Amino acid sequence: MRKIGILGCGAIGSLIAKAVETGIIEHAELILYDYSAEKASTLHKSLRVKSRVVESLDEMINLQPSIIVEAASQQAVKNYLRKILRAKIEVIVMSVGALLDMNLDSPLIHFPSGAIGGIDAIASARFAGIDEISLTTRKNPRTLNADKMKETIVFEGDAPKAVKLFPREMNVAATLALTVRPKRVKVKVISDPKIERNVHEIKVKWKYGDMLLNFENDPHPENPGTSALAAWSAINLLKNLLDDRNLT
Repeated sequence: MRKIGILGCGAIGSLIAKAVETGIIEHAELILYDYSAEKASTLHKSLRVKSRVVESLDEMINLQPSIIVEAASQQAVKNYLRKILRAKIEVIVMSVGALLDMNLDSPLIHFPSGAIGGIDAIASARFAGIDEISLTTRKNPRTLNADKMKETIVFEGDAPKAVKLFPREMNVAATLALTVRPKRVKVKVISDPKIERNVHEIKVKWKYGDMLLNFENDPHPENPGTSALAAWSAINLLKNLLDDRNLT
């Protein structure tokens, strides 16, 4: 039975674990680790599939998982990613903002499309030449921890700065930046009390045309800063990696 390590047992980690339980991802044993042992234990007790809780990343690595899914934080990526790579284990990174300044290039690192789509088209256009790419994100003030009673631009700048200011909310900006490097992604974040969904509009001007991509996603019910689609994109990527590479 193939083993999947889940690093971070919050909303996204739990949804991935439930995808194993419901059979979306088949024939897998889960290895759970969270900085909060209580979170890992709670998730373990809720599952009806084979799982175990470990007390450290080293213990997880020693159990030789086929793949590890990071669903914790940017700091967890910075603390643990190199150790996972040294163990030659495939890893899915959810907190993609951490990758912007880590200067790592490894075929073992994967990141999902997250709360957006069209990444394949944007990545293809990159090789022909992208002239300009921008992201405008609208979120409810509650999601941004903002106290704004009217529509307000709370950030305007490039992707690395957006990710530093909103480490949990702007993984979309990081995903785009990693896809089109070294091209600069212009980012605008708008606090909009009239909306409840997370809205992302991407505009791309490239050598042979223009792209306009728009996504309106319901927030994850347990983590409003993250779109529900982000977790499901991780599940899709995990399933594809396990199946395509026949990881056991």
